[in-house]
Amino acid sequence: MQKVLGIAGWSGSGKTTLIEALLPRLAARGLRVSVIKHSHHDIEPDVPGKDTWRHRQAGAAEVMLLSPHRVAVFAELAEALTLEQQLARLQPVDLVLLEGQKWEPVSKLEVHRPQLGKPLLCADDSRVLAVASDAVLDIALPQLALNDYDAIADFIVRWQEEGK
Repeated sequence: MQKVLGIAGWSGSGKTTLIEALLPRLAARGLRVSVIKHSHHDIEPDVPGKDTWRHRQAGAAEVMLLSPHRVAVFAELAEALTLEQQLARLQPVDLVLLEGQKWEPVSKLEVHRPQLGKPLLCADDSRVLAVASDAVLDIALPQLALNDYDAIADFIVRWQEEGK
């Protein structure tokens, strides 16, 4: 299994913004990184009426849309993919960031904003390595300033290198 780090937190905590800021910093540090983004809602990434959508509607199990620069696969699922199945669909990289799926048994960086009024995930999840927050917290884990993207990227690189 590829090296996976969960970016975990409640909705509205800033997970997507953090990942967006981390990706170029991790690339600059020499890491190839992929992201798996989980949604609790049904998604329709295709455009109704387009060829790929029409093929899916006609019964294709998977439709691949390919250009010289990128590929997309639209697949109909009978059931949710396990993390192992999700990872198997990705090309090998140095690190996969998992946004959402906070229940998965992987190492995590928690993103926490006290103003949301939600509990810390690290209180019940021993896989949380550190917490990135916009406040000083009374916890034993390492704390990172949520807007200090370079320090968070450094923390992730150190963690990633420890596992090699």
